[in-house]
Amino acid sequence: MIINQASVDAVKEKNHLIFTAKPQVMGILNVTPDSFSDGGKFATFDNALAQVEQMISDGVDIIDIGGESTRPGALEVSVEDELTRVIPLLKAIKKNFTIKVSIDTSKAEVMSQAITHGADIINDVRALQNEGCLAVLALSSVPVCLMHMQGMPRTMQENPHYDDVIGEIKQFFLGRIKACEQAGIKRERIIIDPGFGFGKTLEQNYQLLAQLHQFDDLGLPLLSGTSRKSMIGTLLARKVDERLAGSLTTAIIAAQKNASIIRVHDVKETVDALKVLSITQKYQ
Repeated sequence: MIINQASVDAVKEKNHLIFTAKPQVMGILNVTPDSFSDGGKFATFDNALAQVEQMISDGVDIIDIGGESTRPGALEVSVEDELTRVIPLLKAIKKNFTIKVSIDTSKAEVMSQAITHGADIINDVRALQNEGCLAVLALSSVPVCLMHMQGMPRTMQENPHYDDVIGEIKQFFLGRIKACEQAGIKRERIIIDPGFGFGKTLEQNYQLLAQLHQFDDLGLPLLSGTSRKSMIGTLLARKVDERLAGSLTTAIIAAQKNASIIRVHDVKETVDALKVLSITQKYQ
């Protein structure tokens, strides 16, 4: 064990936003023109706000807004463009709905403004490694999700290699947790995401899914995001809009492996699937 059970329990008690009796469903809202799954569909303000309302009706727990695509091969966008996409929508959601909102960004300025305007979680695929990000989060009290990625979005799928995929990702998290604590970000604010599809082969992705429980000894809530990804499409030979069954299956497996947050495109179907899992678990 990396930390003792008393420490794990203490983190769970303090981080009530994330640790709940059942996995929380995080709905993906990409307000970009080039997202791999729904590029452009919610790039307009009205369409994005309508999707928020639909996801809330479908039972979402957290809405994750992304203003920059992180698909393989994606190009970076400017701070100004990302702010223009994200902040007005965040403000409108906070004004009109009662729902937790996560901002998916790796830019310190976007993080800062998002926190100012009420973001409940910062979700960073670069794990606060970009300049200024640790300092911004240290000045706040919001939870932050640290994701593992080998390489950068533009090149991450070019022959990723690990000698021990679980062990190396775990060591990465230990290093980032230490950096956060040294910067003044308390451990109980940290969520971890092993980064399915971010610098992993097909086999490595499914090993991660099968062995998610091996991250339990870090004592932190774990986010699993496999929805519609190429790990499903490649295995099943399915186009992006044909991956619902695979997405739901991986969501259920992640929940069984103790994931605290399931990040998905198909909120209604995932909520239904998790309800079925939950009631059957009562009788085990």
